[in-house]
Amino acid sequence: MTLNDIKPERAVESDCDEICALENLCFSDPWPKEAILAQISGEGKITLIVRKNGRIAGYIGMMYVLDEGYISNLAVLPEFRRTGVGKALVSGMAQTSKELKLSFLSLEARQSNTAAVALYEAQGFGIAGIRKAYYEKPREDALIMTMFLS
Repeated sequence: MTLNDIKPERAVESDCDEICALENLCFSDPWPKEAILAQISGEGKITLIVRKNGRIAGYIGMMYVLDEGYISNLAVLPEFRRTGVGKALVSGMAQTSKELKLSFLSLEARQSNTAAVALYEAQGFGIAGIRKAYYEKPREDALIMTMFLS
């Protein structure tokens, strides 16, 4: 699978249950279904997905206001990690953000999640700060990472 084969698309409400299952698989403190549904269909919110073999291989969500974008979650099925799905999702959201004329994208990443931090850095994010004790289950600091778009 090459990056050219991976095309993110907008999630729709009927994708909610599958995204919830992915969220529950990937996170120790997953978002409830209502929050996922609001992320898919809410104003000022965008969710992109990548489908592989007839199912959602990964998703990324963003909330935006004025010219600011905030990535809420990125999750990829374990069997599709390190295959370009995460990179395609981040790249797709960056492109969508540029089309929306956003100035930057920001996110939090677990300090111990070196794979995610490396992915974000490779896509142009830099570490802007630390949020102490941001995560629970287990309690951990978050790196604040930002990509400037303009």
